[in-house]
Amino acid sequence: MAPHQPREWHPAFEEYCEAIFELREDDVDVIQARIAERLEVSRPAVSEMIRRMEKADLVTVDGGSIRLTDEGMSLAESVVRRHRLAERFLTDLLGLSWADAHVEAGRWEHVISPTVETAMMRVLENPTTCPHGNPIPGTDYRPPSAITLDQLEVGQSFVITRIPEELEFTPGLLEFLESSSLLPGHSGTVTAASPDGTTTVEIDGRAVGIGSFASMRILVTAS
Repeated sequence: MAPHQPREWHPAFEEYCEAIFELREDDVDVIQARIAERLEVSRPAVSEMIRRMEKADLVTVDGGSIRLTDEGMSLAESVVRRHRLAERFLTDLLGLSWADAHVEAGRWEHVISPTVETAMMRVLENPTTCPHGNPIPGTDYRPPSAITLDQLEVGQSFVITRIPEELEFTPGLLEFLESSSLLPGHSGTVTAASPDGTTTVEIDGRAVGIGSFASMRILVTAS
């Protein structure tokens, strides 16, 4: 008997389920406007797709709030897992930058087969996060006790644990974070906090100013 093959979905369904999953993961209200912003599509296009996804039993809508069904969650986790695994493969083994890997992984996530996924996990020695520290669904990831960077006091030291997906979609931010050594596992010290919300840190021997949007989202552990 042939092994059971997972149902194949159109890439658009996969992208929408992925976006909904990641928005909720980042504690962002999952409404049509936020999905339109994340996917850079029109509100009418999102409205039409959500109707199609409701018919396919991938989402439910209650008072404007959109939630994945069990089927939708299963699809989302599969796509997110392939995307984050691809990012790890592209950065760790092929040496691509964070930004380039993020773009390429957006293509790979739709075509990686279960056989290739298993092989990639083996070659990468079973990673639990993507390069940015976001968990790979289906692994034994255990979240650390983390807070956002802006909550630290001047003089406190920290270790970066995670760069949430929301920051990956901000133009130019991945390049800035990578070039500034604001990477998971790197340690630093808060040296200043400005009234406008900018946090200045010393990391890898250099001073880096981080705007409020990023400092309110970068997750760290105090050390």
